[in-house]
Amino acid sequence: MGPMSAALDEPLAKSVGGRTAKVFADHLDLHTVGDLLHHYPRRYAERGELTRLSDLPLDEHVTVVARVAKATKKTYGPGKARLEVVVTDGGGSLTLVFFGRGVFKPEQDLVPGRRGMFAGKVSVFNRTLQLAHPEYQLLDAEDGEAAVDAFAGRLMPIYPACKQVNSWTIAKTVDTVLTSLGATRWAGTGEPLPGALREARGLVALPEALEKIHRPRTKADIAVAKDRLKWDEAFVLQVALARRRAAESALPAVPRVPAEDGLLKAFDARLPFTLTEGQEAVSAEIFADLATDHPMHRLLQGEVGSGKTMVALRAMLGVVDAGGQAAMLAPTEVLAQQHHRSITEMMGDLAEAGLLGGSELGTKVVLLTGSMGAAARRQALLDLVTGEAGVVVGTHALIEDKVQFHDLGLVVVDEQHRFGVEQRDALRGKAKQPPHLLVMTATPIPRTVAMTVFGDLETSVLDQLPAGRSPIATHVVPAKDKPHFLSRAWERVREEVENGHQAYVVCPRIGDEEPDPKKKSAEDEAERRPPLAVLEIAEQLLKGPLAGLRVEVLHGRMHPDAKDDVMRRFSAGEVDVLVATTVIEVGVNVPNATGMVIMDADRFGVSQLHQLRGRVGRGSAPGLCLLVSEMPEASPARARLDAVAGTLDGFELSRIDLEQRREGDVLGQAQSGTRSSLRMLTVIDDEDVIEAAREEAVALVAEDPELTGQPDLRSALESLVDADREQYLDKG
Repeated sequence: MGPMSAALDEPLAKSVGGRTAKVFADHLDLHTVGDLLHHYPRRYAERGELTRLSDLPLDEHVTVVARVAKATKKTYGPGKARLEVVVTDGGGSLTLVFFGRGVFKPEQDLVPGRRGMFAGKVSVFNRTLQLAHPEYQLLDAEDGEAAVDAFAGRLMPIYPACKQVNSWTIAKTVDTVLTSLGATRWAGTGEPLPGALREARGLVALPEALEKIHRPRTKADIAVAKDRLKWDEAFVLQVALARRRAAESALPAVPRVPAEDGLLKAFDARLPFTLTEGQEAVSAEIFADLATDHPMHRLLQGEVGSGKTMVALRAMLGVVDAGGQAAMLAPTEVLAQQHHRSITEMMGDLAEAGLLGGSELGTKVVLLTGSMGAAARRQALLDLVTGEAGVVVGTHALIEDKVQFHDLGLVVVDEQHRFGVEQRDALRGKAKQPPHLLVMTATPIPRTVAMTVFGDLETSVLDQLPAGRSPIATHVVPAKDKPHFLSRAWERVREEVENGHQAYVVCPRIGDEEPDPKKKSAEDEAERRPPLAVLEIAEQLLKGPLAGLRVEVLHGRMHPDAKDDVMRRFSAGEVDVLVATTVIEVGVNVPNATGMVIMDADRFGVSQLHQLRGRVGRGSAPGLCLLVSEMPEASPARARLDAVAGTLDGFELSRIDLEQRREGDVLGQAQSGTRSSLRMLTVIDDEDVIEAAREEAVALVAEDPELTGQPDLRSALESLVDADREQYLDKG
């Protein structure tokens, strides 16, 4: 630990006092000097320049710099007043709303022509963007010369803030901390980046980078600081991944080469169709990996319906041929049951070893989930330990201590982003030697993200859809601007049903949640209405537009048996319209379902909409997906929906998704602590930094696997790994 690391590890309370430190810890999760200095400005406002109000994100805490255009006050009675102040930046405008007794001070301060910084949460009311009860700081008050000087000529950092801590409070605190660090305590600083690398890449020292990111004098300062801080993040992360890869490739594994005339060959012989070229190519990569004496670590990406399950099943059967067992882990019971059903259907009598009429080449395929009856569970466990069952499909119930395998050779994990690395490791520990690992995801992941998040895996991509899949037509339904479009949408659903098909209606929430008493207040009139709910919509549809059809609901809080029952009846065609939450997002497969209406579609992410849409058009009839939204035409939310309507290419959409999201949650339900460590790196734009960092990391780890020569890098890694650990344990 260099003195610098020591300075950065100091608790904030030492430099800013206990009260401030507590607010920062509770609401921004910042505990040490280092945490605070790595809480970078989201952007910078120049004194003369104003934020683009036209791009404000909904439901986020923002700080804007703008000029007051007009102020109007309405009074409804004693103590009941509402002050509306319109501020503008020349490009867009925004309404600030104050209520009740809260109107007195702003009424005096916010007169037309005044400029200020305004901080609050963006909401929509009457189709205009507004901030309710924003905090503000005037920038050009006559008496505020000192305040103006403090900003003079400077770029003002605007920080990611929250309700309890606004941007200028963060700025002042950072200032205090940087001043107290001073030259003496910066001296002899610790540096996670090796000196040679810094020189070769022309990167500034860490203290200089932190100083310039928070107190830039010029735009060039910001650029220099960003280059350095991005490298830190990319490099530390890639070293962690390189070490994990090195450790794993050093592990021994049993090579699994399929028998000449075994189960796999029998299975292929009865396939009613030929594999696509992509499936052939990916299978070849997988079988090559399985034949080596190091564990395979492969990520298989493919659109919904690109035939990943088929590729995985062939790998599993190959391992069974070689005398091993294969396990498939699914994130939910519904999915596990579905995989089990489709695998046994694809295998036919090959899945019935030891049963009358089963094939002598066959094996047993067992299901293992948490809600199984005791007897079925006992039998499944027995079949696993004796090796009778070559293939097991299950939820993380598979990871439990009681579960023992005869000889586990391959683990297939479906929808990886729902599993932490720790869970993969626990399952691996079930094998006598590390098993081979195949991870599947239907969420298309751009290459750089794959390098960052799944940096410990090799990647294979299936990008053609198998023959016979139908295209899906997607349209945006602007419910506010054109209400008759919505009634037409329900007519379209009726038409699908009349043609013998079925449909989904997806809503953002269930509708039986307890109302939160804390949320009721004068500000309510300023909030957007709550998201549409399954139970309410189902009732409205039954009474109105879909009267006479068989409408049922499905959501996460139903009893598992009730869920399975509804799904089974929907699959069997006994239900016309299923009103559901996103529980149907992954893996529900009903080829006869051709229509989907997504309510409040703007409340879902781009990739999530794409995932949901993949549920229709799985059969030979074309699919139709309607995205219903009340957002105004020019809003960023509508632009996202138009993007989804405009392309069926998941990789294209995942790029849009990443570009639209904030840096912090680039990685969605971040797979690990990576999320906590990526603040400056934007995974899409910094492809070159990530690639270069990966090369440097691989070289360094090859040369000095224990990093003995890099104590500061080691401590940076430890803090990254601790964050990782915490995140996995949370996910567990």
